[in-house]
Amino acid sequence: MPEHNRFSDNVTVFRKYTLPETGMKLAGYSALIYHYDLEVPLPEFLSAISKKHRSYTEGKWQVYKTVQEPEQTLLGHLVFAFRYEGVDLLILKKLFEKIDASEIEAIVKDQPTGRNSRRIWFFYEWLIGDRLDLEDAKTGNYVEALDPDLQYPGPRSRSKRHRVWNNLPGIKDFCPLIRRTEKLESFSAKKLEEKVKDTIGKVHPDLLSRAAAFLLLKDSKASYAIEGETPPENRAERWGKAIGQAGQKELTKDELLRLQEIVIEDRRFVDMGWREEGGFVGVHDRVGQKPVPDHISARWQDLPPLMEGLLKTNQSLIDSEFDPVLAATLVAFGFVFIHPFADGNGRVHRYLIHHVLAKKEFAPKGLIFPVSSVILDRIDEYREVLESYSRPRLDFIEWEATPDGNVNVLNSTIDLYRYFDATRQAEFLYDCVKETVLNTLPEEVGYLENHDNMRTFLEQHFDMPDKDMENLIGFLRQNDGQLSKRARSKEFGALTDEEVAMLEEEYKEILKK
Repeated sequence: MPEHNRFSDNVTVFRKYTLPETGMKLAGYSALIYHYDLEVPLPEFLSAISKKHRSYTEGKWQVYKTVQEPEQTLLGHLVFAFRYEGVDLLILKKLFEKIDASEIEAIVKDQPTGRNSRRIWFFYEWLIGDRLDLEDAKTGNYVEALDPDLQYPGPRSRSKRHRVWNNLPGIKDFCPLIRRTEKLESFSAKKLEEKVKDTIGKVHPDLLSRAAAFLLLKDSKASYAIEGETPPENRAERWGKAIGQAGQKELTKDELLRLQEIVIEDRRFVDMGWREEGGFVGVHDRVGQKPVPDHISARWQDLPPLMEGLLKTNQSLIDSEFDPVLAATLVAFGFVFIHPFADGNGRVHRYLIHHVLAKKEFAPKGLIFPVSSVILDRIDEYREVLESYSRPRLDFIEWEATPDGNVNVLNSTIDLYRYFDATRQAEFLYDCVKETVLNTLPEEVGYLENHDNMRTFLEQHFDMPDKDMENLIGFLRQNDGQLSKRARSKEFGALTDEEVAMLEEEYKEILKK
């Protein structure tokens, strides 16, 4: 136990973050981390109690009034955390590993029917896996493990022993959580689904089929571009075809391995399947070629339980009423943070977004949203969202460089990948899906409609080969509806000035429709 072992200590600086006022007290998770010296990444916001009787947010600090100050006890700070901050499974796990089980038993025996004492008891046994020396709860209304007003709950099941509704969105081996935020609450999967159906309902099936084919290829190329690759056309088409089948098969280990084989065409230099060595994302220093990681993957020894947990959580979320975009967030970002493959993780990660959305019937059958192309347009924000998970965790991973320039993780890190806050990733993905639904999809359908209308006009007025018609439309599109001097003098030198003026006028009219 560190010297600063009194909950009531006033703190000036906490883990490099200066408190907004002097003489403040930490509250909730920040107090527990400080008091028990827990080695965990800090939550998105830290709580403290103001002496000025006002609530406000400043930087990383969420400041509460004096009347909200918790009792300076383990129970007091846990109750405060549950009430104002939600559930942080990683902090709870590290806390429970540090304290004696008798402290939890004492809390429950003192308040056997208490809502929060039973929640604490439930989380202890769920996370630690040990049965406390307590009789099953006999009375007390069932209470929800997650507060639905603070975090998005999953499907419910009874924990009769604790008289608690287990509404966690995952299982013990994989359970990221998402906080309710104003931004996420402003999104609505249902309204976006209705917008898609409204757009699609007005489109001829043939036109929609062509749009879908183009968007698949666009998404495939974008997914490679995010990785800094420019694949041959046939390779991009092959991956696009795989994306087009998203949601048709159940997600299993064999299915993930099949997807990796599609992504990695030349397998001479890649060990396929689950990694059997360390992994990281980053660079090597120029002098000694030692790793400089931005992200360190889960230990290869931990991949079986982590991936089994992810696959079971995926199936549970798909079978439930859980929001489709939030479900895609948990599965797809959980996958890329675990990084189970030596290569191909990024493209499979983005495929999983399509898979979950398709399985949850967010998109009409046969239509894949080009989410990767929107992500590519927001590549800096995408990297920040990935790093918001990875960078804080580097401080808690002990590793050494291997002779071949890889990393060997020396400490237990599995909980870093099991339990994390996926709120920032959820907000980013919802932004991308919204952009795709409201802009990218309608723009592509609109482009094809305009293209077909222009072709019809050309067929009615000119006896022109298909290739020339396509070239002519391409020139007009590239030059804001006007034929360039080069095109008028070379490819379309046979057109009169009156015909060119007519073509340009018609093109502008079509674009206005």
